[in-house]
Amino acid sequence: MTRKERVLKAIDVLKERYPDALCSLTASNPFELLVAVRLSAQCTDARVNMVTPALFERYKSLDDYCNADIKDVEGIIKSCGFYRSKAESIIGMAQMIRDKFGGVVPDNIDDLITLPGVGRKTANLIVGDVYGKESIVVDTHMIRISNRLGLVNVKDPEKIEYALKKVVPKEEGSDFCHRIVLFGRDVCSARKPLCDECPMSDFCKKVGVKK
Repeated sequence: MTRKERVLKAIDVLKERYPDALCSLTASNPFELLVAVRLSAQCTDARVNMVTPALFERYKSLDDYCNADIKDVEGIIKSCGFYRSKAESIIGMAQMIRDKFGGVVPDNIDDLITLPGVGRKTANLIVGDVYGKESIVVDTHMIRISNRLGLVNVKDPEKIEYALKKVVPKEEGSDFCHRIVLFGRDVCSARKPLCDECPMSDFCKKVGVKK
């Protein structure tokens, strides 16, 4: 089985298991999603979703964030961890989007990664979820599962992103990544993967099936 065949089979399995491929972070506009993704670094999505309602209620516009008191932002997001650097990034992102991008969250990876605290993982999520463009979000779940399935044989996130873009259909990338996260939480965990219950065990390299 080639990598292309393997990934297409994985996509079909995941579509059946998770028909609704939605981002688990709650946001009502592109900048709120950008903020939520920044807060999710080294933090669970569940925790972020507990914190963001108060943040989004207090800061409703881009200008609100631009003019925010960093100590106030820190206080609201403290339970997400690394709150000082995250608060600085959030305010910095808002100011840069206002001053350099005309108040609009950029629609491409090259511009997005110039924002404070934004790396390729965050940028891919934004271009995929917000703008519907080709994207591969490489988080810990994707690193682990793409290697176990034999889709890649490398741990570097950027190399995985480019490798998967060669085999994942452009229109499937964003949803595939969301489904991989759900699958990683439910079945293919880091420490105790449920291989006996896995719907992809018949073509997973981890359980000894070769390409």
